[in-house]
Amino acid sequence: VQLQASGGGLVQAGGSMSLSCTASGSIFSINNMGWFRQAPGKERELVATITSGGTTDTADSVKGRFTISLDSAKKTVDLQMSGLKHEDTAVYYCNAVLKVYYNRNYWGQGTLVTVSS
Repeated sequence: VQLQASGGGLVQAGGSMSLSCTASGSIFSINNMGWFRQAPGKERELVATITSGGTTDTADSVKGRFTISLDSAKKTVDLQMSGLKHEDTAVYYCNAVLKVYYNRNYWGQGTLVTVSS
């Protein structure tokens, strides 16, 4: 099983950017997928997750600015980010709990989002 993330890069404050992550491999089902981020010198933190049933969990710091969506058929989770702030600068990691033989947690390779102020 692999998680392949795309998107990221440099954006000006107030701008928008989207991240996408696709799971591949012998996956029986998706429990949930989402995004975490880690800023320099800080711990990794939840950004947003979404279950296969559509239930979302979004960090207070990004509510109203970030939107997460899941295409279960494509095994792809998207994160639409708007109103970006300098403090959103971080490495963003795709995360998924997938059932192969049993539920297991997987991480993508991380993609850097830099918001210039």
